Amino acid sequence: MTSRTALPRYRPYTRPAAGWGALRSVARAWIDSGQPLRNLRAMLRTNQHGGFDCPGCAWGDSPGADRVKFCENGAKAVNWEATGRRVDAAFFARHTLARLREQSDYWLEYQGRLTEPMRYDSQTDRYVPIAWENAFRLIADHLHALDDPNQAEFYTSGRTSNEAAFLYQLFVRALGTNNFPDCSNMCHEASGVALGASIGVGKGTVTFDDFAQADAIFVLGQNPGTNHPRMLEPLREAVRRGAQVVCFNPLKERGLERFQHPQHLLEMLADGSAPLNTAFFRPALGGDQAALRGMAKYLLQWEREAQAVGGMPVFDHAFIAAHTEGIDDYLAAVDATPWARIVEQSGLTQAEIEQAARLYRRADRVIVCWAMGITQHRHSVATIQEIANLQLLRGNIGRPGAGLCPVRGHSNVQGDRTMGINDRPAAALLDALEKRFGFSVPRRHGDNTVAAIEAMLAGRARVFIGLGGNFAQATPDSPRTHEALRRCALTVQISTKLNRSHLLPGREALILPCLGRTDIDRQASGPQAVTVEDSFSMVHASYGQLEPLAPTMRSEPAIVAGMAKATLGNHPVDWDALIANYDRIRDLIADTIPGFADFNRRLHQPGGFYLGNAAGERRWNVPGGRARFQPHELADALLPAAARASAAQPDLILQTLRSHDQYNTTVYGLDDRYRGITGQRRVLFVNGDDLRRLGYAPGQSVDIRSLWDDGIERVVRGFSLVAYDIPPGQAAAYYPEANPLVPLASVGEGSFTPTSKFIAIRLEPTAEQADLVVSQGG
Repeated sequence: MTSRTALPRYRPYTRPAAGWGALRSVARAWIDSGQPLRNLRAMLRTNQHGGFDCPGCAWGDSPGADRVKFCENGAKAVNWEATGRRVDAAFFARHTLARLREQSDYWLEYQGRLTEPMRYDSQTDRYVPIAWENAFRLIADHLHALDDPNQAEFYTSGRTSNEAAFLYQLFVRALGTNNFPDCSNMCHEASGVALGASIGVGKGTVTFDDFAQADAIFVLGQNPGTNHPRMLEPLREAVRRGAQVVCFNPLKERGLERFQHPQHLLEMLADGSAPLNTAFFRPALGGDQAALRGMAKYLLQWEREAQAVGGMPVFDHAFIAAHTEGIDDYLAAVDATPWARIVEQSGLTQAEIEQAARLYRRADRVIVCWAMGITQHRHSVATIQEIANLQLLRGNIGRPGAGLCPVRGHSNVQGDRTMGINDRPAAALLDALEKRFGFSVPRRHGDNTVAAIEAMLAGRARVFIGLGGNFAQATPDSPRTHEALRRCALTVQISTKLNRSHLLPGREALILPCLGRTDIDRQASGPQAVTVEDSFSMVHASYGQLEPLAPTMRSEPAIVAGMAKATLGNHPVDWDALIANYDRIRDLIADTIPGFADFNRRLHQPGGFYLGNAAGERRWNVPGGRARFQPHELADALLPAAARASAAQPDLILQTLRSHDQYNTTVYGLDDRYRGITGQRRVLFVNGDDLRRLGYAPGQSVDIRSLWDDGIERVVRGFSLVAYDIPPGQAAAYYPEANPLVPLASVGEGSFTPTSKFIAIRLEPTAEQADLVVSQGG
């Protein structure tokens, strides 16, 4: 129990997003790095030409030479990575893994950068030093001992550069498998699946410049103030020039309400702020598809009314005739969807849906943005295709100021997929690899993240290699995932910092310390650049700015090449030659990946270069050559059958989310400024009326039990209740703390993405009362 002398607190936050609060937070992160003067230079080179790409989110850079190109959370990411603290052999000599497992995720990463390769010694329950070549030999021995290459799983984090990702997929396919579980499987997999089938490209169709030309920007299931703070500026500018910014989000996130620009001196001195939306709708969890269907139903009604009187059409008939197919089946599905089901599932009134539809209709050019509030549901693919349907009706794809914008999370998660990190690779990619490298690539689909966990649990997968990330904490059903890792013969974690995945070793385990985005990467030909791709398909060069903390740290491309050479020899390439000069890696990318011709010259362009987007040019890479309307029916019920079949009915539906002091699984601190939480993370946000209905009080401690009919107990304990402005019937809690509640089998249809935004739960009183202090006031 928390000491009574340092109580966590809840106090509603009344200030705007960013502004003075952000500056104070950046200053604390900068000073706490342990090397503030050294890091100031690095921060000023973030997202600048000749500098390094922010290791945080994948939001694109604004054109031109901005004074500062990092946001609050970007600054935290830089200083968190560029710390002066070290986790070395002396650290591991002091700590057993059993002792380290007692620590929080925040404490583990706070200890500093990993600086030398380590091997797990099961006799002492400690990591001990190992030479790099011996580590590579151990990996090769385990891979050679497999009966089938498909008994190994090769995970990838979205932080990984294009160069490392390309080498990784080449190594793994030369080994003989497509087992590429990756972080995309847990975030925007549904976007790729949905858009690929609808428009032929699994990426967004807009560029950064389109935001300045849009008449309306719809933001669905996204919290940019915490997850993509640089997006706040174009939203603010859109409102200022009279465009509509329409938000759909159950929580009234501060980063969707008001914004104080830290770089606008007069606004800061006057303590002013600007609105970030013109309309805000609060749907039920999982209700976005129904809301979008209702908007389409109104558009169809108005189109028929216009036809009846010879008025201005609502649909873009010329676009529909020239570029689409399937509209009749889709409109029949719209007609067949009753308003009663739309209103029930959406959680909105019919009047609210009509208002949203009118805002959409009045805009000539519309961008629709979304993130994990849309993608982490059972019916996410259908929801995203409903977004595409809506845009196709009005011709809002493939023209300036309009299009589809899945806002990606980690800084190169989109680039990794472009490089071939895909368990279901396109035949064109495999054909190109075979032609260029002269070996037969595996054609069988590999394991995604959920399938990889199941394979490790069942003993079908014996080796796990993680290229970045924190697999143990990023994944669902945490106790089962932890057990899956422990059942492996070998686990390998290529990491910058200590995290919980290192504490769940297989029978043998390695930690391989890699350079981060801020570190200078010196190879035989000199300092190297790596590249990343943002959410707008822009490719940027990134040059590390700081000396690595230790000479024993290696770059991700060098580590991948070391594993490949030890396992395959100089097949299918001379791995050492590629690492000596990354230009050679980029030449291979140019030979095999579309859009990268003349890669080495183009990466030196200020602002990077645009890969292009076929759908953005109204070229549809789907059978038949036309964009497809997808006529899904709304589900009979949002609650999955396995949750409905459990013995108890849910008290609430839970979504997991990030705090403002967090990026993915990395926790920078124990506060959540915008939600008013100080000093703890085990909190459950619940509507006050629901608390009274269920017989609880704010500040009370509860255990949270997940409902899923498979005989497995899923429960997390000791969460403090916060009465919060959240729609009735809903609840919210932070991940990874709430990840044990997400059943491994509860996944998106067609995407296999964990349904972390829709978890049926019941509450039970905790034996001990929590120490949350509730404060009413600003």
